[in-house]
Amino acid sequence: MHDTGNSAIFAPMFYVDTHTHLYLNAFDNDRHEVVMRAVNKGVQYLLLPNIDSSSIAPMHRLCDDFPLYCFPMMGLHPTSVKENYKEELQIIESRLAKGGYCAVGEIGLDFYWDITFRKEQEEVFRRQIELALEYKLPLVIHSRKSMDEIILILREINNPDLTGIFHCFSGSPEQAKRIVDMGFKLGIGGVVTFKNSKLKETISKTGLEHLVLETDAPFISPVPHRGQRNESSYIPLIAAHIAETFGIDVSTVAQITTETALQVFNTLPALNT
Repeated sequence: MHDTGNSAIFAPMFYVDTHTHLYLNAFDNDRHEVVMRAVNKGVQYLLLPNIDSSSIAPMHRLCDDFPLYCFPMMGLHPTSVKENYKEELQIIESRLAKGGYCAVGEIGLDFYWDITFRKEQEEVFRRQIELALEYKLPLVIHSRKSMDEIILILREINNPDLTGIFHCFSGSPEQAKRIVDMGFKLGIGGVVTFKNSKLKETISKTGLEHLVLETDAPFISPVPHRGQRNESSYIPLIAAHIAETFGIDVSTVAQITTETALQVFNTLPALNT
């Protein structure tokens, strides 16, 4: 077993979904069942990224309902950076000051949907990096059509204490190398199961030890559920595709990615089964 410093002892088929939005209204009719389906599949920890002030209350309600399984992050998503971004950021800052979060996330830059607030997105991203350093928390980074810009910012800051996850990674082998060289990990989700995805080739060059599993539920469902609502119980499907890519047993993928997740999110309690 790889030593993560967490001294965790867990079954070989134990998983962490490092990125899931189970508090969203897509799960209003069966949220309890969705959580328990994941747990019954071995997905013991469900890490919840925040979006903006509107998602804080439902996220915390879910964590209150399932304190053994659900753990919150706090951050302002780049697509929520609008005219009122200073007020939104102030709420994030006050929440982080209270503690109890496993990461600063979901944060980053998104130049896909709208670049009206590009400058403000960068300002908010830089401020949240400062908060992560202040509270000694990892970053969970959203990097849609902005990966190179984010890498440049992190390299400019050049702080060895910065760590975290590039959520929903789907970049090139060169980008992957730059990311892991900075001490960050790659969040791998449903895209790796898509027939024409180049992600398998990229991760095979990067190494299993640099990967963590995620669903981004309810988005980006893996095959054979592509186009349907995603949920955390599908994590083993993603793990199976990664195992096939590396030519190893899925239990090894479960073990190593879980250990890596516990290393990155080091405020999580140890897993004992």
